[in-house]
Amino acid sequence: MPPPVSRPRGRKILAILIGSVLALIAGLFAFGPMGPATAAEPAADEATLPTSDTPDFGENVKIYDSSTSADTIQKDFDAAFDAQNVSPTAQFGDQRYAFLFKPGTYDRVWANLGFYTSVAGLGQNPDDVTINGALNVDSGWNYGDTSNATQNFWRSAENLSVVPEGGTDRWAVSQAAPMRRVHIKGNLTMGPSNQDNGQGYSSGGYLADSKVDGKVSSGSQQQWYTRDSDIGGWEGGVWNMVYSGVKGAPANAFPSPPHTTLATTPVTREKPYLYVDNAGKYQVFVPALQKDSSGTSWPDTAGESIPMSRFYVAEPGDSAARINQALEQGLNLFFTPGTYQVDETIKVTRPDTVVTGIGFPTIVPEGGVTALSVADVDGVKVSGLTFDAGTTNSETLMSVGTDGEHTDHAADPTSVQDVFFRVGSSVQGKATTTLAVHSDDTLVDHIWAWRADHGGAATGWTANTGDTGLLVNGDDVLATGLFVEHYQKYEVVWNGNRGKTIFFQNEKPYDVPNQAAWMNGSQNGYAAYKVADSVTDHEVWGGGSYAFFNTDPSVKLDHSFEVPEAAGVKLHSVLTVSLGDKGTISNVVNDTGGAVPNPAGNTTPRNLVSYP
Repeated sequence: MPPPVSRPRGRKILAILIGSVLALIAGLFAFGPMGPATAAEPAADEATLPTSDTPDFGENVKIYDSSTSADTIQKDFDAAFDAQNVSPTAQFGDQRYAFLFKPGTYDRVWANLGFYTSVAGLGQNPDDVTINGALNVDSGWNYGDTSNATQNFWRSAENLSVVPEGGTDRWAVSQAAPMRRVHIKGNLTMGPSNQDNGQGYSSGGYLADSKVDGKVSSGSQQQWYTRDSDIGGWEGGVWNMVYSGVKGAPANAFPSPPHTTLATTPVTREKPYLYVDNAGKYQVFVPALQKDSSGTSWPDTAGESIPMSRFYVAEPGDSAARINQALEQGLNLFFTPGTYQVDETIKVTRPDTVVTGIGFPTIVPEGGVTALSVADVDGVKVSGLTFDAGTTNSETLMSVGTDGEHTDHAADPTSVQDVFFRVGSSVQGKATTTLAVHSDDTLVDHIWAWRADHGGAATGWTANTGDTGLLVNGDDVLATGLFVEHYQKYEVVWNGNRGKTIFFQNEKPYDVPNQAAWMNGSQNGYAAYKVADSVTDHEVWGGGSYAFFNTDPSVKLDHSFEVPEAAGVKLHSVLTVSLGDKGTISNVVNDTGGAVPNPAGNTTPRNLVSYP
């Protein structure tokens, strides 16, 4: 069925009074001695932006209920996927889709998910929505690389249950493809159907707050992070499989097999999600903060519901000025699928503001501005957004807090979840740093910061430039599921104290033209993960860094992890790999670990169980 028509409800009395006063002031200026209002002044009816508990989410969002025929749903999924099948433009196209299911049971839906496609349930719990069939991601469809699943980016599944046809659901994804709050009533495999005999590689991924009744098979996945879930068992592992707070996870055994297992996750706050209540009104549920968590947060997830009437529903074409007006009005932000060009920074200054989106809404800064900034306040939740660098260099694409300020936010930290950054896509983007985290206690829960090695626009060493993916100046920052790739200097710089990272995946830049172009003083190249010399406490579990210097295979990197020699700085289960023996990494951490390629041969990792 089509999305509901927007029916604005009555606003609070205070909002009405404010709107009336603003309208009176506007009238005085319009007809007073100063003459007519200029075009820059808002009309009276624009002084307060409208909201609704039953908003129109736009043409890129399909909403179904249990009375919708399976044929209608299938046709919608097929139309979205078939347009991308072996398409040379789909990977960096402007198509965006969100398929939303109201509570109920849905007969045979085979949902192939392509680029920028989200599927989500609209119940309060995953089992409120049951899909019989599949959420299917496989190889064989991506133009230019049909044999692999290593470019199955930018898709998601959330807040529903699946009864998989044949007993096993296939989710052969790579980066920026989260599965959250999902109940698989069967088995789950993350390898493509052609993964045997050295074919069909996949390179993901992220699973959180989910339940798999059967086994999870990682297949050809090179690395994977699973957090706070309940699984019937796990089989497989290539280089770097990390688990925290996962009931049923394999025992810690890195590197043989390559499992790094923590019993709990130190701090979590699950991602906000959209649902529809019994009255047919939409709300966003914001889960509560948890300490030392394990297993799923559902059912009976602790937290609070925020009615959609307290959100501004942004749509493509909205200006940054209008979005900022909504924030100044005290509203939260809900971005619908599409692309947003912003010529000024979207500024979040109110504590506990929720900024979220569905269907991979993509924000592109113009003129070198920072696309989004969050003030050094408590409890802001940013999720479900993608940032594309613009053609004019931005110093940062997103910032959290103020550099130099250290306020304790431990009781109500800011969180950044399923937020993805690209330097190079359909345009030759440029950004010095993509995400800068200054606020203490911030939770960074699944990001992919990516300087593109390929794109719709040409990429190259001087074309899409970017120094650093993540800069952390805040203290007590926790990253769970950190993917940062291809930046030209240090890819992660961690200056704050007492930081923690659980799972880190990195590829060094492919396009280093020669060694002379990539020197850090007297060192060969820049480490992937740099902890500042002033840091006394820092810890990493499960970190992998890979080299593929295919432009000049003679290029060397001295080490992938660079940390100070301090008793409180500890690394667990870290490794390096030379992909196809293209380039050398001389050591894993500082001067420890040995080189890749190593004598064992092609793509064999160097593993370091602990450092020091």
